[in-house]
Amino acid sequence: MTSGKSNSPIVFFGTEDFSLVALRGLVEDDYDIRAVITKPDSPRGRGQKVTEPSVKTYAKEHDIPVWQPEKLSEVADDIKTIGNVTGVLVSYGKIIPQSILDLFTPGIINLHPSLLPTYRGPSPIESAILHGDRETGVSIMQLSAQMDAGPVYTQEKIELTGHETKPELYHKLGEIGTAKLLAILPQVLAGNVEALPQDDSHATYCDILSKNDGLLNPDSMNALEAERRVRAFTGFPKTRLELLNEQRIITRAHVSDVKKTPLDVMFSDGNFLSVDELVAPSGKTVSAENFLNGYKK
Repeated sequence: MTSGKSNSPIVFFGTEDFSLVALRGLVEDDYDIRAVITKPDSPRGRGQKVTEPSVKTYAKEHDIPVWQPEKLSEVADDIKTIGNVTGVLVSYGKIIPQSILDLFTPGIINLHPSLLPTYRGPSPIESAILHGDRETGVSIMQLSAQMDAGPVYTQEKIELTGHETKPELYHKLGEIGTAKLLAILPQVLAGNVEALPQDDSHATYCDILSKNDGLLNPDSMNALEAERRVRAFTGFPKTRLELLNEQRIITRAHVSDVKKTPLDVMFSDGNFLSVDELVAPSGKTVSAENFLNGYKK
């Protein structure tokens, strides 16, 4: 990998695990990361234990200052003290106001995991799976105050098989996006590449996900829609389906035209969602076969 070290210091914005791939790439490529801005620690997991973002853990390990403001205005003066600074943002999770954007030169560079203007918003990877898209990709863009509407420097497209799960696609796009970011960033910093405006007339949007999105309704969904939700909602919000008179979390499933086990549920199109893997009452993930053989522990 070619060193991207330059005279321009960088402030990195990111919160999700997807952000960590890019931060690690920037550090390993010798960029001058002056601070990491991330959201405050928050409760996570079954026990709702207060957990710090993975980018915070990584930053502390590399002696990079971490700022966790409730409002970005709280760190405006800190950003100003750095001087001529560039921002890089990957899955930060908050809208950046114009007053903060104006503090950066040439602005804040954003890695977005979709082929903009498709899927502006917070859940582009899940949306690509939910809609059965044949392709998706990453966009490196200049952030604007409007959500994901800024001009685009470069994109990379990948084909989808129709079998990807959210974690698999997150990992793949994280690696591809980071490589694309590291390739274009020296040109951006040198002012040698122009960002082209998006065609707003082709913009589509995706929403923030909630627990209710994971509820599978056999009366209103077809089996393929349900199967896509299982793949798209792995981790969060998870997919839930009533099985044997109790709601269960489904982690793997496929579509079938025949009912073979008590865990096969008919959906509105007459096809079945055949459950391959689910979460047992203990919280452990087990195969459908083991569950039906009496795994209740």
